[in-house]
Amino acid sequence: MLRPAPGAIVMAVYEPDPELFRRQIRSIAAQTIPDFICVISPDSDPAPIRALLDQAAPGDERFTIVDTGGERLGFYLNFERGLLSVPPETEWVALADQDDWWYPEKLEVLLPHLATYGMVSGQARLVQYPSGAVLGTTERRNGSLERLMLSNQFTGSLSVLRREVLELALPFPRLSTRAAAHDHWLAVCAAATSGTHITSDVVQDYVQHSANVFGDPTSMPSRPSVLQSWRNARKMSRSAEGGDGVLAVVRTTFNVYVGWRQAMTVTLARRRDDAASLDVLERSFGSRRRLRALVPNLRAAVRDGYVPRGFALQYLASWMCGTISPRRRRR
Repeated sequence: MLRPAPGAIVMAVYEPDPELFRRQIRSIAAQTIPDFICVISPDSDPAPIRALLDQAAPGDERFTIVDTGGERLGFYLNFERGLLSVPPETEWVALADQDDWWYPEKLEVLLPHLATYGMVSGQARLVQYPSGAVLGTTERRNGSLERLMLSNQFTGSLSVLRREVLELALPFPRLSTRAAAHDHWLAVCAAATSGTHITSDVVQDYVQHSANVFGDPTSMPSRPSVLQSWRNARKMSRSAEGGDGVLAVVRTTFNVYVGWRQAMTVTLARRRDDAASLDVLERSFGSRRRLRALVPNLRAAVRDGYVPRGFALQYLASWMCGTISPRRRRR
């Protein structure tokens, strides 16, 4: 196998479990492809992170910590901060969570696919912490750009991408919603340019626990009741909109589904020289979206099992919220 060009691994960190963090660092250090730097972006006081890193990989100069000054940005923008710190000479980027465990050959398995695709993902074994119970395996699926925009199939911690994707993706779109996801946006940028691919290879353990920002859907509890959904929406509204009144909940509901996809579509069209090639995307997801363009795609995605029926109903509810909501506030 040819020695790949040097790359970068970006890890966003926030108050990690010490045992899981040390184990993850050691699994990255043990990769069979050793030519990389690992950029760690702490979203809290970096001193404890530095101490844990010194314990896990003493003297390993491939690992570096971004000088954040302890500024708290949140999960989404902390990954952006880490990606902005990637050196320009690197040719590939991998994303890492703070509490998983990479199999030694993960990079060796995924990196060759970047010769054909702009972003590639593997699969993961789902492991409950601290019991160690195996919950199953992820079932990520390939799909068109329109399908990917509708439902993200890329978990950042399972993915590698070409450095050039960052040129389109940075800075990230801004939208006041917890639904804004770095891996969704990166996958959309890759799909719109050099393409995406998901392999069947299981390349790591994906640790599931109560502190996950986003866990795997297959390991989550059953769908909440209507009352619980309303409580969740009010909680998100207090964070995103500064209140939990009816209009704030309406705006939040819009942003979680339709608004986030509109923000990605608008940003992508603004940055692409050939924005006309995104007309199909614009008709379903952009600021000029039309329900008659979206519905066939949504119906087909439900029929093929790409999204559950409940998602389709929630998406349509979000669409309706966009028709009655006043001007949405952006960060």
